[in-house]
Amino acid sequence: MTTAIIIPARYGSTRLPGKPLIEVNNKPIIQWVYEKAKMSTLATKVIVATDDERIFQAVKAFGGEVEMTSPHHASGSDRIFEVLQKYPEINIAVNVQGDEPLIEPSSIDKAIAALTSDSDAMMSTLAREISFEDAKNPNLVKVVFDNFKNALYFSRSAIPFLRNQGEAPFYGHIGLYAYKKEALEKMTSLEQSSLEKAESLEQLRALQNGIKIKVEIVSYAPIGIDTLEDVEAFRALVN
Repeated sequence: MTTAIIIPARYGSTRLPGKPLIEVNNKPIIQWVYEKAKMSTLATKVIVATDDERIFQAVKAFGGEVEMTSPHHASGSDRIFEVLQKYPEINIAVNVQGDEPLIEPSSIDKAIAALTSDSDAMMSTLAREISFEDAKNPNLVKVVFDNFKNALYFSRSAIPFLRNQGEAPFYGHIGLYAYKKEALEKMTSLEQSSLEKAESLEQLRALQNGIKIKVEIVSYAPIGIDTLEDVEAFRALVN
């Protein structure tokens, strides 16, 4: 199978406009993400998908592959599916967030391997074990899955509810997705589901429509760039 990592990158972030182009050690954030993605051993190519000429030119400047997409997409999944129309040879697309400069290439490969090793799986994603205190944070999405690593539900609430303490761990969801092309085509053609609207979680559209999502457990703790404080924290880490 031909596998591509596609990195959606918008200029118009609500909290931090232009964040893909903020430079840390003379490299824009989008370049940090791109270079990490290129270290994947299972992906054939890496493509940035943007709706902004400034990001397009910045990616070209560091030698990256980039595609211009519509500015009217409601989600990263829609933007990725537009890119797939230009590359019919791609069978698996991996959505790596453009604000995750410390994404681990090995974690990307785990998501890809989950799809190639299970013919029934249509999507895959990542999760990590978290504390009960972290589980109470509604901004951190939680996931529960069955004994075969198939997702049962994603929620902003702490799941499972602990009627009996210590019987089950909590897992925080990491927003990286790998899709088989047919799954992405189906998902982007569907209306928003009731659970998706209730929790504002796009992956619930997939689950509610019977699309199987595999969950791989990793130790990687994501560091997203959403504020200037995040930028400074990242700068301190790389220095």
